[in-house]
Amino acid sequence: MIDSSLLPLSSDHIRLRPLERKDAEAFAGGSADPLVREYGHLPQPNYTTDSVMKMIREEANPGLERGDLAVLAIADLNDSFAGSLVLFNVTDDEAEVGFWLHPNFRGGGLSRSAVELAAQLAVGSGLDRLYARTAVENRASQRVLAQADFAEINRSTDIAPSGETLGLVHFQRDLQARPHNP
Repeated sequence: MIDSSLLPLSSDHIRLRPLERKDAEAFAGGSADPLVREYGHLPQPNYTTDSVMKMIREEANPGLERGDLAVLAIADLNDSFAGSLVLFNVTDDEAEVGFWLHPNFRGGGLSRSAVELAAQLAVGSGLDRLYARTAVENRASQRVLAQADFAEINRSTDIAPSGETLGLVHFQRDLQARPHNP
């Protein structure tokens, strides 16, 4: 389970924190971006400020409290919403990670830093593995995952969180140190 007491987490240029009401407008705007719509495969087809506030209240906050869902904000050092990272399909030893960036924040390495912070959160929560899946065509996310020490484990046709069936690349990152056998 995700230990929300570890949040927020920070690096030298971003913060990973729970979504807040102040993020709703930027979340809705970013999720309307054509690349987010094409590759994000978000559970809802369209987000508004009101629907994001409802999602925070009814899904994100309760998920963090239960420890089985972490819908988080990727924020810059001024605490401005830059994107979203989600840990879902959480079990006692693993979770799946997904992420997207608002178009105004792309190209600065924020996704990789956010995925690294998510790995720190997962380790602190006692998880052994993170999984990710991305559309075969989404080369940018595949690069981010590879840079964050995820290894491609297979390819398949599967159902995305949006419910859409598509060709996917599956990745895995082992988090816990393996025992050393001399």
